[in-house]
Amino acid sequence: MDGKRISLPLTDEVIDTLRVGDKVLLSGEMTVARDAAHKRIYEAILSGEEPPVDLKGAVIYYMGPSPAREDRPIGSAGPTTSGRMDKYTPTFLSLGVRATVGKGARSAEVTEAIVKNHAVYFAAVGGCGALLSKCITSSRVICYPDLGAEAVLRITVEDFPVIVAVDCTGSSIY
Repeated sequence: MDGKRISLPLTDEVIDTLRVGDKVLLSGEMTVARDAAHKRIYEAILSGEEPPVDLKGAVIYYMGPSPAREDRPIGSAGPTTSGRMDKYTPTFLSLGVRATVGKGARSAEVTEAIVKNHAVYFAAVGGCGALLSKCITSSRVICYPDLGAEAVLRITVEDFPVIVAVDCTGSSIY
């Protein structure tokens, strides 16, 4: 896929250039978290605790990986449905998350939070987990190992293909 090549972390200047429908190749570090991890992190925040992961500047990929195959850092690594994280996303964006990556439409509240916090939502193609895993060069658990496949991971990606689904102006591909 041809597209804009972007090195993470995202800057305001890069976010300003992204528009709905843009094809993007991400390279750098992303945080992987989905339903159970989001719930725990959110509950910690509501309890007045510091989040157990640094959300400032983060790109969060909604993904539940399969076990790594021999000589690979991760197994299949496709996106999960983003709407299941919509309850938590406005809070996470207010704490500095710059982008989320998943599949499917986002709620009006999330779109408003994306605009308010100058962020972006990227869509990854569902059903391509085996291919997407080839863009992941390293993976390690950084939080909640007891959650197994839903543990929080730090991954390094190279030319990870996504599409801008909601840009910082609130325009949506959906």
